[in-house]
Amino acid sequence: MQGLADRARELGKILQQRRFSVVTAESCTGGGIARLLTDEPGASSWFERGFVTYSNLSKEEMLGVPRSLLETHGAVSEEVVLAMARGALAHSNGDVSISVSGVAGPDGGTAEKPVGTVWIGWGLGEDVAEAQHFLFPGDRDEVRNRSMLAAIEGLIERLDR
Repeated sequence: MQGLADRARELGKILQQRRFSVVTAESCTGGGIARLLTDEPGASSWFERGFVTYSNLSKEEMLGVPRSLLETHGAVSEEVVLAMARGALAHSNGDVSISVSGVAGPDGGTAEKPVGTVWIGWGLGEDVAEAQHFLFPGDRDEVRNRSMLAAIEGLIERLDR
């Protein structure tokens, strides 16, 4: 998707200027955000680490997402991406975080959470986390690419406040 590399580069510059490091917690994007960010030369100065937590068990074990949240709300929910964003910060040395969980398709959609349903979270320090719901059109690759772009742009917006 056009613009992904440019936005990743822009985020890297902002993080470097602020002397912040970012950590990612990804489910449906499968580490794509971490790959995009670390494609940028010098990323080691502002990219702390990435968690690929595709299964519910990995969300619990690696990020400390409570099983009760997963059972009550499902992995694709505001509550879980907020817990992922907070957990990524708690289990790293990052200053800010990005978390993503969604239904990229082509299977797995339901009437309540159709293919293209994505929740993105941003951790902004110790106790501040925000989340946003998206419904992206397209096939699996398009949903994943749109998710990555929205996640990166969302963090840029929040850092520019």
